[in-house]
Amino acid sequence: MYTKPDFPAYVPRLMSRPEGSFFLFGPRGTGKSTWLRHVLPDALFLDLLDSALYLELARNPGRLEALAGNRPEGAWIVLDEIQKIPQLLDEVHRLMELRRWRFALCGSSARKVRRGGANLLAGRALTLNMEGFSAGELGRAFDLDEAIEWGTLPFVLREPGRPADILSAYLNIYLKEEVREEGLVRRVPPFLRFLAVAGQMNGQSVNLQNIARESGVARSTAETYFAILEDTLLGHFLPAWRPRLKVREAAHPKFYWFDPGVARAAAGWLRDPIDRLWQGNALETLIFHEIRVYNEAVRKHRPIAYYRTPAGVEVDFVIETSRRRTGEPAEIIAIEVKRAEKWNREWESPLRSLENLQGIKPGKRIGVYTGRRSYVFDGVEVLPVEAFLDALHDGKIF
Repeated sequence: MYTKPDFPAYVPRLMSRPEGSFFLFGPRGTGKSTWLRHVLPDALFLDLLDSALYLELARNPGRLEALAGNRPEGAWIVLDEIQKIPQLLDEVHRLMELRRWRFALCGSSARKVRRGGANLLAGRALTLNMEGFSAGELGRAFDLDEAIEWGTLPFVLREPGRPADILSAYLNIYLKEEVREEGLVRRVPPFLRFLAVAGQMNGQSVNLQNIARESGVARSTAETYFAILEDTLLGHFLPAWRPRLKVREAAHPKFYWFDPGVARAAAGWLRDPIDRLWQGNALETLIFHEIRVYNEAVRKHRPIAYYRTPAGVEVDFVIETSRRRTGEPAEIIAIEVKRAEKWNREWESPLRSLENLQGIKPGKRIGVYTGRRSYVFDGVEVLPVEAFLDALHDGKIF
């Protein structure tokens, strides 16, 4: 376990700033604006949460050029909350061509940006994603037990005395600013019921019919609600891995919230102690988060999935490091995560079962647990959580 010193005023992020224009998406409160001000200290910052600025640019997007003034070629302009005026993208595209300015387009939802014509910038602007802090960013300030209970959002870590209050307020802000103001749902009460069910099922496979029944909504409505969570970057689907299409592998994806603390808030369990099952799902959520952050930071973009056969054999995470080609098997890394202080050798069975799949070449097979010792059992490497995270961010896992 890392010891936790006083929390630093600024935490460097793993992602690097592109040389050219880019989109930066991420859930609210993940530190996007803070990072942009740190890596672009001389940029012109235009925050569309400023109501006067919002009204001016919504009525006349052409005012953007006048606001930027006589900045030279290559100057940076940051547009924060770009999803509030997606029609500005036409003007951004024009100014990129005409004035050679560079833009950082920041937002908490890609939904309205896509609908507003983000395709106009295709090939001209990279897309980056930012989430809560990762262990690779926090270093010795990372506390595994606190991360499992409350997550790793910046403002939760900066005010450790009242995480339940902060996370409750965070969910309310999301409902107000993302759902109500953007008109994403027609009626809020059914969506609230859905949020509670989705929060309680964090890290589990998605059976839309069952979730719709528990939420008291139609199946199509539940599907739309999941799309909203995904588009507003509050959650990620983990698809079922299908190494051979002729084999009846499980097809239902799993759904993980981007942060275990936010999942707990959605579930309505902020004031209740969390049980062992929830802790196990929260640990999986953290490991998935760390894998995504690393995958994004180094821009490897490896496919990530989970594997489950009809017989119930399951591997938590499968990372394809090389896709299957004619005459060559797919190469994978398999990871099994357990919230346990002692490693049970029976947990290696799902990892070893991969050896029997045709067309698959298992590379590393890794067990991750909350104990303190590392082991190697006949090709299966068992690592404490902190050792796994160190190896991941050192580039030793994939």
